[in-house]
Amino acid sequence: MSNSWLEELEARLEQQLEGFLRTNPQQEELLREQEGRERQQRLLGERVRLRQQAEDQRQELLRLADEIRQWQGRIARARAAGAEALAGRAEAHVATLMNQGRHRWQALADLGQRFTGVEAELAELVRLRHSRAASTPDLEADWARFEAQQELQELKRRQQR
Repeated sequence: MSNSWLEELEARLEQQLEGFLRTNPQQEELLREQEGRERQQRLLGERVRLRQQAEDQRQELLRLADEIRQWQGRIARARAAGAEALAGRAEAHVATLMNQGRHRWQALADLGQRFTGVEAELAELVRLRHSRAASTPDLEADWARFEAQQELQELKRRQQR
């Protein structure tokens, strides 16, 4: 019961907002600009998070590489000492570590793709913002023209007297 009441209220409010925006197009533009800024902020935050996740993945890959090198040294020492069973178990452990490394590389590649997508969205937002700014008249220039027209009209009135 309360759910349908809430949905009805939301629909009514949405209709009122749409009506208001139809009669006040400048407010609609302001709303679009605000949504664009919020989207840009979300994307900038996502970009920071992705960079941090990528750095974490890189650090983990470096740690895994060091651990693999250590275990490969141990395998060589075990073989040199004739401890083949121990060397075999160490090789299995290295294989597990290498598999983890492959997964980390794939995760890093996925982060790179997501980062590229975020960068593309940010570039598109900037492009849209610049195209909107270029299509809307410059307030300062409009004001200067207005003042010049006012002064011209005032001069014409003075000459007519």
